[in-house]
Amino acid sequence: MEIRRFGVGHRRPDGPGGTTGVAGQVIHADACGSIVELAFARGASMEPFTSPHAAWFIVIEGGGWIRVGDETARVAAGEAVLWPAGLDHCAWSELSEMRAMIVEMAGLDDPTRHPADGLAGRLDSGDAPPGEGSGACPPAQEEARGMLSRAGGEAGGAAAAEGEPL
Repeated sequence: MEIRRFGVGHRRPDGPGGTTGVAGQVIHADACGSIVELAFARGASMEPFTSPHAAWFIVIEGGGWIRVGDETARVAAGEAVLWPAGLDHCAWSELSEMRAMIVEMAGLDDPTRHPADGLAGRLDSGDAPPGEGSGACPPAQEEARGMLSRAGGEAGGAAAAEGEPL
């Protein structure tokens, strides 16, 4: 089992290059993609930038603003915005704080992707966790389909008295 810490006390206070008032932490980065946590203080901003890879900006706390190309929208916790590859995008906060996860993915036709090409590379990688592989990304998997287990853990899961259900 591998556990990576992020959040308060684990973020780099200077954030990615081109940001003001943004702290961040690379959670994972390898040849296939990256996961980065960003914490925007009130009035924080990120300069517009372009990445060669698509990314999801997933707001998990607070809210702020997103610009993708010429479109601007307000975003709040529980919303995710696609940042398409090759299109300028940025985010900022005004009167509230905002916390977001950036999940950047290499295209399946791009075996040369490297995390330094995107947002993870904009954070000083001196303390970034090591990648878990190199070279080409694994082939696409069939869409995952699942369902909740029935009460009492019938589907081989843990009994309610044992803690969290599966």
